[in-house]
Amino acid sequence: MAPPTWAKPVLATTDPVGPTGTWPRRAFGRGPAVSPFTLGTMRAVNSPAQMEAVLRAALAAGINHLETAPAYGPAESFLAAALNQLHQEGAAPAGGWLITSKLLPGGDLASGQRALGAILERLGVQQLTSLAIHGLNLEEHLSWALNGPGADLLQWAQAEGLVGQVGFSSHGSPGLIEAALGSGIFQFCSLHLHLFDQTRMPIARQALADGIGVMAISPADKGGRLYDPPAELIADCQPFEPLELAYRFLLDAGISTLTLGAAQPGDLAWARRLAPPRSEPSQPNPATTGEADADMAAAVAAAVERLAAAAAGRLGSERCGQCRACLPCPAEVPIPELLRLRNLAVGHGMEAFASERYNLIGRAGHWWEGLNADACQRCGACLPRCPHGLAIPDLLADTHRRLAAAPRRRLWG
Repeated sequence: MAPPTWAKPVLATTDPVGPTGTWPRRAFGRGPAVSPFTLGTMRAVNSPAQMEAVLRAALAAGINHLETAPAYGPAESFLAAALNQLHQEGAAPAGGWLITSKLLPGGDLASGQRALGAILERLGVQQLTSLAIHGLNLEEHLSWALNGPGADLLQWAQAEGLVGQVGFSSHGSPGLIEAALGSGIFQFCSLHLHLFDQTRMPIARQALADGIGVMAISPADKGGRLYDPPAELIADCQPFEPLELAYRFLLDAGISTLTLGAAQPGDLAWARRLAPPRSEPSQPNPATTGEADADMAAAVAAAVERLAAAAAGRLGSERCGQCRACLPCPAEVPIPELLRLRNLAVGHGMEAFASERYNLIGRAGHWWEGLNADACQRCGACLPRCPHGLAIPDLLADTHRRLAAAPRRRLWG
């Protein structure tokens, strides 16, 4: 099936935000190669003009991959209008725009077919580059996708040429994600992969080794509100800024692409600043370039080590090592995740972020944890399992005292 007219290769003729380099594209499953940064459209939904301004900034930053969803309100229709406007100006990335949209799990085949048709209509396209199951978070979601109507839907969508490849996003357990990736059904995944939450990094590395594309979900916001870092964190990350270090850490790990949920053009600043410079008439020496890349990677690794050491120094013997040996909890308290938030608050001064995440617990359905530290019954089952000898019930109580506050509303849903 032919791609939409605006998705055909057209070189940008203008650069409305100033010159930048061109990101080398990265493999993303079985689809076309993507830019290391992806424009997430969930925040540019106040007006079509806002979406257009953000899209122009993404083009100037060397981005070719766009991520959207019906759950993002008017994002798809606003994005279609912006793409059409840029097409009229002859402005697009080399190779055209690549679009990923998403469908929530559940429902029968017919309803899924209608939902996908509505996505294509809103975007004004005949084919999506990629389609993701949006929130493969529970065992019932996985069963729907592998053996139920979801499996029929994904097979039909690809056979009809409506989507180029299929994948999923997940906020679920590591075991569930591993089962999804091991099914052979999916060509890419979107996961919470962050400098300050490396739980799923081994899964991501294995997926990449297996040729599955990996997109990191919101490393700036859900990765720690790194656009507004506390003073302790700024000092800990030197000589890098916290957000820069988080981005470089994930890029150096080989993650296919990192999402940037931009609400304004300035939110794409780091994608522009980290991009390689424009090539000069005399090409750089490959050996020299390789040495510079190696030096930067070494500097990033050293900064990450210093960051961990700073947190360990503040936490002392109360640091949770995130080994998960304390599980399962008889009361189903998510001990590692709660103590991870405490690690961030005490170890890096990230109390605002930790409190924000803590107070979403129990208020976000299957998208986040259901029980907070107040659910601990002090049964002591976790104590002999902890290899560090942590007083886990006491630390959970301290976590609740530090972080419990008035609830915050989720961005969407």
